[in-house]
Amino acid sequence: MKQLITGATGNIGSLVTQRLIARGERPCVFVRNARAARTLFGDRVEIRTGDLADASSLTAALGDIDTLFLVNSGPQLGERDELAAVAAKTAGVRRVVKLSTLDVQTGVGTGPWHARGEAALRACGVKFTALRAAAFMSNALGWAPSIRSSGRLRASTGDGRIAFIHPDDLADVAVQTLVTRDHEHTSLVITGPESLSYRAMAETIGGAIGARVRFEAISDDQALELALGWSESREYAEALVDIWRAIREGRLTTVTDEVERVLGRKPRSFAQWANENAAEFH
Repeated sequence: MKQLITGATGNIGSLVTQRLIARGERPCVFVRNARAARTLFGDRVEIRTGDLADASSLTAALGDIDTLFLVNSGPQLGERDELAAVAAKTAGVRRVVKLSTLDVQTGVGTGPWHARGEAALRACGVKFTALRAAAFMSNALGWAPSIRSSGRLRASTGDGRIAFIHPDDLADVAVQTLVTRDHEHTSLVITGPESLSYRAMAETIGGAIGARVRFEAISDDQALELALGWSESREYAEALVDIWRAIREGRLTTVTDEVERVLGRKPRSFAQWANENAAEFH
């Protein structure tokens, strides 16, 4: 089976690629920047360049591919997933594994974007698996500047809870769906082991660094102002605020056993992630 990994220089895509290499495989990676991919993976991958917004370059890259790992992001991800669906069908790809989101089930935030992409992939007729992941624990690295400078985490999530997923667990699940046929035509809801409030996660980070980290509740308007400072677009910033609101209102507390069912072990805890990344918060 020959795999093509998109998003290979990003958070989850790079972990998936590294795991395939560790299995003795030489996956193909579809990237815009060949130099960045070569720096990450050396000669252990086959590099194919192009853009997920360019159907012709993706179709060409998929010519001899059996399985596609699809990672799209941003407000246009639904349209790019549709392009990928057509390209996969045209190229004769057998299976597509899409990194999706838990938010598809609630329709909040980026959920509608991913729902459109999932629908297009199902409609194209290629065997398909959706990995509906909760937010990544590594997203908490975005809290590091505030924690380092003021010892606080400011968020509009109130006391709402969410079960963040460790990126390593998500990557392990992704690899299993790529190298086996056990999860075709399914949507796997991937979460961490427990649903935690941002206040609890701030305290956990504090324990990992040996310092108090305070949680400060802020309004949706304040959260939007903060998000606009670093988000790629206003549309994405508004989607984030919608997600944070859903957390506050108790609509994203889902915890599943999918990691244990797929991997035969329990998922890693947020406390473990915090200890692994404590240096980022000092």
